[in-house]
Amino acid sequence: MKIKILIIFFFLCSIFLIFTSFDEKEVVLENTKEKRGVFISYIELSKYLKGKDVEEGIDSIRNMISNVEELGFTMILLQVRSFSDAIYPSDIFPWSATVSEMEGVSPGYDILKSFLDICNEEKIELYAWINPYRIRGDEDSSDISQDNPAYSYLNTSVVEVNNGIFYNPASTEAREIIVDGVEELVQNYSVDGVIFDDYFYPNDTIDLEEYEEYKKTNSDVSIEEFRFCQVNELIQDVYQVCHQNNTLFGVSPDGNIENNYQKHYADVKTWAGKTGYVDFLMPQIYYGFYNETKAFVSVLNAWEELATKVELLPVLAFYKVGAVDNFAKSGSTEWMENDDIIMREVLLTRNLKQYQGFSLFRYDYLFNSELRTSTTMAELKNMKKILK
Repeated sequence: MKIKILIIFFFLCSIFLIFTSFDEKEVVLENTKEKRGVFISYIELSKYLKGKDVEEGIDSIRNMISNVEELGFTMILLQVRSFSDAIYPSDIFPWSATVSEMEGVSPGYDILKSFLDICNEEKIELYAWINPYRIRGDEDSSDISQDNPAYSYLNTSVVEVNNGIFYNPASTEAREIIVDGVEELVQNYSVDGVIFDDYFYPNDTIDLEEYEEYKKTNSDVSIEEFRFCQVNELIQDVYQVCHQNNTLFGVSPDGNIENNYQKHYADVKTWAGKTGYVDFLMPQIYYGFYNETKAFVSVLNAWEELATKVELLPVLAFYKVGAVDNFAKSGSTEWMENDDIIMREVLLTRNLKQYQGFSLFRYDYLFNSELRTSTTMAELKNMKKILK
């Protein structure tokens, strides 16, 4: 009788576990080589470095890196070019106004070198994060310095002013500027990798002139195919330059695969399934488990199906912790009502066949006391349990 009771007990326990778990088994990875990244954007650079003298600036850099290391993370993704500029001395791009009093004016020291030196001391990897096409976030071109390569192309087809200022992805001149900038970077700095973010085609008018010219000899090619080709050529060129200098190259695309094809003209299926484009992808899977439009598990599975030739390092939305997610519809309050979402998402990403690690967006939401809430602190505490 006791044996029968035990069998029934274990059967009921197994049924309970099945119906209370997610589609994927949550496994703690026993892997000391897991990459754990934190994105540091121009917003943080401006906040913690702008207006400070050299000594204060380097102290701030050391503090940021120390915070990342003490949390148990192993990689920083540093935005070195956000607006056709640089946080290091460059013969192509001007000093960034995000770290100096104005574009083209040196802050007095090499910010990228300072990050690299301290990262090397702390054994933290550093990846150079670039926004390839963006020149400005608004239409005001008055503060673009003459040292900016975009300056001489204003009022030409190379640069378009339309809800921002952008390089034209279909422009040969623009592509050369971007590729030359990456080559200069990887030749002068021993970064562990270069990463582009998800901003590719800025609008549907920027390349119409080039497409009309292209159609004269390629009438059977649609404008969508033309645009994918322009971006793919850039990606292949940058991949080649990086590999010639022993540097990894990857992209952090929109987590919504459909958006990449319908809005950004980012051919992620090709990048993920063929060699010669990227070494890794860091899809921005900024969704909760109960997101009505895009649930985390389904999106994660979709990326795993694509990534047969490259490593995957999903980027998770720490910036949503404790906040309302208006785009999640019925799941809009999930990030407010739970304090272990990031932990569970990390556990699930570790099941990916091509898994290499994960990253969080972005630094301030982890370490800025002004943005921290009780939910943030609880989420951090839970996340630390799986970072041993």
